[in-house]
Amino acid sequence: MKKIALLVLVALYSFTPVQEKKLTKTGTIIFEASVPSFEEVKGKNTAVTCVLNTSNGEIAALALMKGFRFKIALMEEHFNENYIESSKYPKATFKGKIENFDVSKITTTSDDYTIKGKLELHGKSKDIITIAKIKKIGNDIEVKTTFPVNVSDFGIEIPSVVSKKVSKKVIIDCNFLLK
Repeated sequence: MKKIALLVLVALYSFTPVQEKKLTKTGTIIFEASVPSFEEVKGKNTAVTCVLNTSNGEIAALALMKGFRFKIALMEEHFNENYIESSKYPKATFKGKIENFDVSKITTTSDDYTIKGKLELHGKSKDIITIAKIKKIGNDIEVKTTFPVNVSDFGIEIPSVVSKKVSKKVIIDCNFLLK
């Protein structure tokens, strides 16, 4: 009886379509909140995880806030302690879907795709719509996108002392090579 049950399970699983997933743990996110004529406010995280389900276009990314590096150590400290509050909100996540995604149509030439999803950061959530450039590199898929976010949408306060030196609109630049 156990052998029959096992054979039935194996048969069922063999006919179930496999969900193809591509992922990276070395994706890059760069954010910039610089204002002209003042010190560059720019952080880079090169340990971002991103997963793409190639069968349906669902995409998700996770960035640990303490993974962002700055040219100036004091800026990194202020980012983690005063703005993002990394100990209280240790990560940012994005979950969304690439519209009209068909992995068989991805070529070595970048094409524009719309991604719609939800960005969760600093305990707040915001719907995001962005255009991504997607192409094949060998068997891998490259996804690049840039979009703005307002710090006020995520409850991040910029102290008045530095309010003229830090932009209230932050540009987020993402680059993922999914294997």
